[in-house]
Amino acid sequence: MDRDYLMPDIGEGLTEGEILKWYVAEGDTVHDGQVVCEVETAKAAVELPIPYDGVVRKLHFAEGTTVDVGTPIVTVGTDAAEPAPAAPAAPAAPEGEPEEKHEVLVGYGLRGDAPVRRRAPKAAPEAPAAATPAAPVAPAANGRPSGRVLTKPPVRKLARDLGVDLAEVRPTGPGGLVTREDVRLHAEAGAPPAAAVAAAPVAPAAAEDVRIPIRGVRKATAQAMVASKFTAPHVTEFLQVDVTRTMKLVRKLKESKDFEGVRVSPLLMVARALLTAIRRHPEVNASWDEPNQEIVVRGDVNLGIAAATPRGLIVPNIKGAQRLTLLELAQEMGRLTATAREGRTAPADMQRGTVTITNVGVFGVDTGTPILNPGEAAILAFGAVREMPWVHKGKVRPRQVTTLALSFDHRLVDGELGSRVLADVGAVLGDPDRLIAWS
Repeated sequence: MDRDYLMPDIGEGLTEGEILKWYVAEGDTVHDGQVVCEVETAKAAVELPIPYDGVVRKLHFAEGTTVDVGTPIVTVGTDAAEPAPAAPAAPAAPEGEPEEKHEVLVGYGLRGDAPVRRRAPKAAPEAPAAATPAAPVAPAANGRPSGRVLTKPPVRKLARDLGVDLAEVRPTGPGGLVTREDVRLHAEAGAPPAAAVAAAPVAPAAAEDVRIPIRGVRKATAQAMVASKFTAPHVTEFLQVDVTRTMKLVRKLKESKDFEGVRVSPLLMVARALLTAIRRHPEVNASWDEPNQEIVVRGDVNLGIAAATPRGLIVPNIKGAQRLTLLELAQEMGRLTATAREGRTAPADMQRGTVTITNVGVFGVDTGTPILNPGEAAILAFGAVREMPWVHKGKVRPRQVTTLALSFDHRLVDGELGSRVLADVGAVLGDPDRLIAWS
């Protein structure tokens, strides 16, 4: 019998996902638990395992297609006579509205408070002929085998955002792989497709606008930031700090055998300084519970580290960061940053954050007025570290200086508390010995 595998809800109440890549083709034999495709949601890229054995009869959608949760994406012919296991039932639909059932991805569960969204079913387009395995082909003029472009899902997303045709990009990666840098260089060069060059008129044509669909992480981020900005009353305070001693400490840690193989950066020390300030002022690690009219002071500090990725800005967080040693904190920051850039951040890593750091200095920016993540009371912006004239021991000397900016929810954090937290962060970065004195 034929069984349809439905686009699952990974447990975050999401309504759709984009098929990034198929790992199987029609006619392939699959087994229970085998990954058949990779899907990108507003939270992360997720690999989907098929829940039964059989032969792939049909791939219902092409790569790059956005599909509603609950829609069949692949049909598998099986030898089993019994029906497929029933998906968890959604809450009863109002009279006159069809009830929709969502399959939940193995390893996740539906949130108890997540609303079930009902959407009109979309017509499923035929899978493209490219789903059938192709025979080896000769290399093309651009140095890559002709046919399907070899690259990673985040690079495909970047190419779509920049309006770049991957088939026109010269690859520099191993085995003809198109890298992120290849796409960016191609976009900066403004190289048009060969066919367009041949057919171009003599007179220069006006540049066309590029339209980028708002979806995935970009869409989720926009909605969250608008909700945060117009729900929580933001206040931002600024502080310039001489971080010369902290920069010396960072250099020493990099040379330490204890930190061998671990990335040590000034951001690590900023994170430790913020955790120290929160330990001295735990009221800043809080959230506003509107339905119950309560302020919830969180027991754990789930420290978010904002990361810029090809899919947009995401904020994975380190659970219970206040309990970690400096080495453990460095290891966790490295892990979260690496998985975020690869588009592999797990949904659990982006849940239940309590406070966030955003490193705008990595872009050469002095500071900013960051917007709070929804449900959090504070976010710290770490600006660029610059050599500046500074009064040190009564004399003007060149010193390493940065600018910190702390935005906080004024319902939860008043001016005094916000100022004390920011001052403590600055004090630790100015004199790292305070980490010992205040421990």
